[in-house]
Amino acid sequence: MSQVPKQLKKAARLILIGAPGVGKGTQSERLLARFPQLASISSGDLLRENVRRRTPLGVEAEAAMQSGNLVPDSMILNLISSELKSKGWITPSTKEKPSSPVSASPSTQPADESFSLSPTASFILDGFPRTASQATSLDTIVPVNLVVQLITPPSVILSRIASRWVHEPSGRVYNTDFNAPKVPGKDDVTGDPLTQREDDSIDTWKQRLHKFEETSRALLDHYERRGCLWRVEGNTSDEISPQLFAEFERRFC
Repeated sequence: MSQVPKQLKKAARLILIGAPGVGKGTQSERLLARFPQLASISSGDLLRENVRRRTPLGVEAEAAMQSGNLVPDSMILNLISSELKSKGWITPSTKEKPSSPVSASPSTQPADESFSLSPTASFILDGFPRTASQATSLDTIVPVNLVVQLITPPSVILSRIASRWVHEPSGRVYNTDFNAPKVPGKDDVTGDPLTQREDDSIDTWKQRLHKFEETSRALLDHYERRGCLWRVEGNTSDEISPQLFAEFERRFC
């Protein structure tokens, strides 16, 4: 798809929501290519990187995972805020105490610190939030201004998943229906054999879809109440991308 870089006139803080396999990763990559001012902030990548580097947050997160627990939402928020701080996009506010007459109430700010987000910070947040309660917590540090709900029929996604192959070391993804490797079963760059992910089985996908449907309704309602939810439908990423680009440009360019 032809991609002409565009300049943003307004900061974009974006979240993509959709069923597993709907193409969130593809749309993120295309947005990042088309709008160079956008950055990608992946909670999963941040978690893995902090564990690898043995940072205090990484050590704490690894201990939680090794004990069989989920990484607490507060820890993920700390990872995100630390990443924003490292980019110079977020700083502690000069008004830190909720008791201050001009500070936000404790229900909308962290108990111990308020944050100021740079007006030029533009990014796609990936992997968080997944629930309404996580979204409420995220509101304290990131004023999200566009939430895109990607909609594709489940039958279409199932067909796509059955045709999907990956090069695990690099994360490159192929699909035998519309993005086939040059040599069947081989990665275009390295020639390594391609594999199918364990979680690409139909049964696993149905379980993930059920979990997504359980949690996403309240999450979508949260952002609809905030007035930043926008829905787009299509059977393929190529159908969805032009609609997404047009809406993004209307709002931010």
